[in-house]
Amino acid sequence: MSQQPTVEESETVTMARDLGATLAKSQEHRAFVKAKQAVEADEAAQRRIAKFEHRRSAFVADREHGEATKADLEELERLQSALHEMDVVAEYLDAKAELESTLDAVNDALSTPLAVDFGGEAGGCCMD
Repeated sequence: MSQQPTVEESETVTMARDLGATLAKSQEHRAFVKAKQAVEADEAAQRRIAKFEHRRSAFVADREHGEATKADLEELERLQSALHEMDVVAEYLDAKAELESTLDAVNDALSTPLAVDFGGEAGGCCMD
């Protein structure tokens, strides 16, 4: 048997939805979406991403078996650097960082009066 939300809960959820809608319209979110779409549409970036992801998966598997070498790590770092040097990827990473900064500020604004870190602690039941 479920309970009906209290008036306060209902207002809180409505305010949260409004906040989400406001964030979705923010410059930071719009820039992130645009940059993400640009990366997804860029064939060269997608090839480099696929190559990096494939190499990273192989490196992780090798490391789990004790077979990864320093040369493997250096190759992975080289591929990542080459990927990050692409303008379209750099713009995506910058836009992502800006959005994350905005979301961190929102998290701080929500968490401070509640004395709980929404992003870090609110989801767990047994955090000692």
